[in-house]
Amino acid sequence: MLVFISLSLALCYIAQTPSSLLVILTSPVFIYAGLTIALVSIVGAFFKKLPDKISYDAFSSGTLLLWFAYWKPMPFFSADSPVFFFFPLYLALMSAFITLFLSNQSHKIDKESLDYMQYLDKERIMPAWSLMLCVLASVEVTQHYQLYPVMMTLLMLRFAFSNCVADVK
Repeated sequence: MLVFISLSLALCYIAQTPSSLLVILTSPVFIYAGLTIALVSIVGAFFKKLPDKISYDAFSSGTLLLWFAYWKPMPFFSADSPVFFFFPLYLALMSAFITLFLSNQSHKIDKESLDYMQYLDKERIMPAWSLMLCVLASVEVTQHYQLYPVMMTLLMLRFAFSNCVADVK
């Protein structure tokens, strides 16, 4: 999720500095670009045409672009609203933490737990594509502004779970 972490940190910087990039990033082009990237990633994850790491990273980056371009011009957020600095910062730190400390740790998990995790992955209790659709829907819900970061955190945990199970296969 290196692209997502980099994009999140770049948005933090852009949100805090007066820049002409802010006007460009809030244009409708980025709404459509983010939505297109997110939808292509969902389709790729559903049909198993994209590797998990690429689909998660592309989806997360696309929804972050979509979220920023869609929410920033809204009238009930002030021009210097801290949400546009702290949400990308939180997402970057959480993604880095999950990638570093939770992904690729299957060698530290006992055999019974790993077997159960593989069973859950095989049964597809919560497929990645369905969680991605929930994250995409949370971008539209502007009244509950914390829903998007919570859903992204769940998606990152699903990413870590997917990486743990993929190491064993």
